[in-house]
Amino acid sequence: MIRALLLSCALALPAAAQAPGDSARQAATALEAAQIALDQAEGARDRVAALTATVRAFEDGLAALREGLREASIRETRLRRDLAAREGEVAALLGALQSISSQGTAEQMLHPAGPVGAARAGMLVASVTPGLAGEALALRDQLEEVEALRALQEDAADTLRRGLSGVQTARTALSQAIAERTELPRRFTEDPIKTAILIAATETLSGFASGLSEIGQGEIPDAPEDISARTGALPLPVAGQVLRRSGEADAAGVARPGLVLATRPGALVTTPVPATIRYRGPLLDYGLVTILEPQADLLFVLAGLDTAFGEIGEVLDSGAPVGLMGGAADTDALQTTSGSGNPRPETLYIEVRQNNAPVDPLTWFATDKG
Repeated sequence: MIRALLLSCALALPAAAQAPGDSARQAATALEAAQIALDQAEGARDRVAALTATVRAFEDGLAALREGLREASIRETRLRRDLAAREGEVAALLGALQSISSQGTAEQMLHPAGPVGAARAGMLVASVTPGLAGEALALRDQLEEVEALRALQEDAADTLRRGLSGVQTARTALSQAIAERTELPRRFTEDPIKTAILIAATETLSGFASGLSEIGQGEIPDAPEDISARTGALPLPVAGQVLRRSGEADAAGVARPGLVLATRPGALVTTPVPATIRYRGPLLDYGLVTILEPQADLLFVLAGLDTAFGEIGEVLDSGAPVGLMGGAADTDALQTTSGSGNPRPETLYIEVRQNNAPVDPLTWFATDKG
């Protein structure tokens, strides 16, 4: 049932070719379906999986609704400007229509040139009237569209607020479900003393990554799965926009081999493939870090999290939650007129290390920017 509801969320998300009003209405429907899925996730056999999918549905619905509202606002502004610019033309049109409608049939038959002139004048009026009526209908349609877009934005604002409350509830429930989870398999058990020694002796991410194999005990061999065939096609761990690519310097002139993504505050971060948690915790100047190992000699470093889920040594399924981004989650949600739609983003740093050397993350991950 939950899967069916989440599928309905996906189907309800707006297509690129739809009108702004239709996009916002369908996104609102998706949010309502996500709210129902949240209510039913509490009784799901795998609450973590159900809540993860529900959070994703809320986030996708909120993003689509924001975009639909932004487009609706732009469309309304353009219509109002067009109507204001045509104010004189509209006044003349209304005057002409009023003049025609106020003339009785008897007056129309009286013409200085007699019956022939009256007939010619009538033919002229008859030829002009459809054009005036067409312009009046177009004007009416524009005015009705402005009113409809304004009403849509007022209604959608309430839906947006409910969606924000729902996604916050879903994130809290997800955090609790993960804390209560005990059934995940483990490849090894962390030795906290060795971990502390490695962190104290580490000055670079490279040095820390090379010593990760030393912090575990009772480790079993890596699973035989090989994901090399999926290079360049893996989904990003979180929805976002690329701020800096590998090797591009930041404002301080520091260039790193990883990828920097701008994300929504509070966004859910997941693992794109099955992977082992090699490390989870603060590291150097990277903030809160999770390091995933999808296969031997391949590491995905995710830095800049606000909350990190799981324990070192646990094996995660593809799409499993890894953590949450920081920030006041979605506080900018009603600011839909921003060109970027993401005025105060959080940033996630993604570094990929293969055979203990950094590689361009776009070697593995696909982005909308190519």
